[in-house]
Amino acid sequence: MTLRLPIPGGGTRAYDPRTEPLALSTTGRPPASRTVFSAAHVVADPYADSTPDGPAAVDWDATLAFRRHLWSHGLGVAEAMDTAQRGMGLDWTGAAELIRRSGAEAKAVGGRIACGAGTDQLTGPATPAAIRAAYEEQFAVVEESGARAVLMASRALAATATGPEEYLDLYGHLLRQAAEPVILHWLGPMFDPALEGYWGSADLDAATETFLEVIAAHPDKVDGVKVSLLDAGREIALRRRLPEGVRCYTGDDFHYPELIAGDDQGFSHALLGVFDPLGPLAAEAVRTLDTGDTAGFRKTLDPTVGLSRHLFEPPTRYYKTGVVLLAWLAGHQDHFTMVGGLHSARSLPHLARAYELADGLGLFPDPARAEARMRALLTVHGVPQ
Repeated sequence: MTLRLPIPGGGTRAYDPRTEPLALSTTGRPPASRTVFSAAHVVADPYADSTPDGPAAVDWDATLAFRRHLWSHGLGVAEAMDTAQRGMGLDWTGAAELIRRSGAEAKAVGGRIACGAGTDQLTGPATPAAIRAAYEEQFAVVEESGARAVLMASRALAATATGPEEYLDLYGHLLRQAAEPVILHWLGPMFDPALEGYWGSADLDAATETFLEVIAAHPDKVDGVKVSLLDAGREIALRRRLPEGVRCYTGDDFHYPELIAGDDQGFSHALLGVFDPLGPLAAEAVRTLDTGDTAGFRKTLDPTVGLSRHLFEPPTRYYKTGVVLLAWLAGHQDHFTMVGGLHSARSLPHLARAYELADGLGLFPDPARAEARMRALLTVHGVPQ
């Protein structure tokens, strides 16, 4: 049946949903040629009597079921990261519980997992000692869970550091005490405006030199770097300068097919929020790449970039709203509700376009269910059908 989708500025247009999903494997082995993580969202508890500024109410069963879905397709899970609404609805208490539960689930099913450690338990101005202690507290929770640690960028450090020396000192301290190699995360200000000037400079060239200095001083303690700057050229230049054995995990949700495919001088692995809705398709594409079929990989993944660019359009930090919408439409959860009330962060025309692009790709296992749910969302918002 035809849907009437809202358009910016008023009015609607007709859209005829597809009737068949894309034929994809229901499970799959982990990719061999690339290490691939999907940063996963959390499922809110829709029955909780919560408020936007209160503690996150999480539906743990649905949240862990989604992680099992990603693992079943051979993907790793990047846990308690930006996609899980760290600092945008999920506080450290909730994140710590998420890390413990997901770590235990990963052990049970043999899934690959990496978890974010940051300083988001701090509020207000913080001293260097307090920032260090906050990182150490979170680092310990991640290591105790059995997961690989991702050292996330710190808003507190960005707010208080006066130059690169503070970054070199703090990261050096943390890396020296790491039991296992970690992933360093450089999250750009388009994802979090509070991280402007990270690594001690708003000049990205200068910041890159500090970032590389941290890695060069402790290459045995760095599994890889996750770069989320939405700048393919900068990522390629950076990965060519990494010490041997240090991976570059692309976090570029605009250019991921070309970065993962690589060139004659190397390639990027992946740790991507867009691989939350694209999980089965992305895993199948990378397994195609495992066979040496780069053209087949690009043929599968290139058409998804339009959806990703739409989800991550400015203000980029609200991409999680579209990600959760698609999880609901795909049947991974029973409602379109988010912790912190973030389901209201995108406009109805934006959500309608996300549905249209995802449906066009065949991402919904049951297109009829996705259509019915989208129709219900449109109706409750007053769009006549």
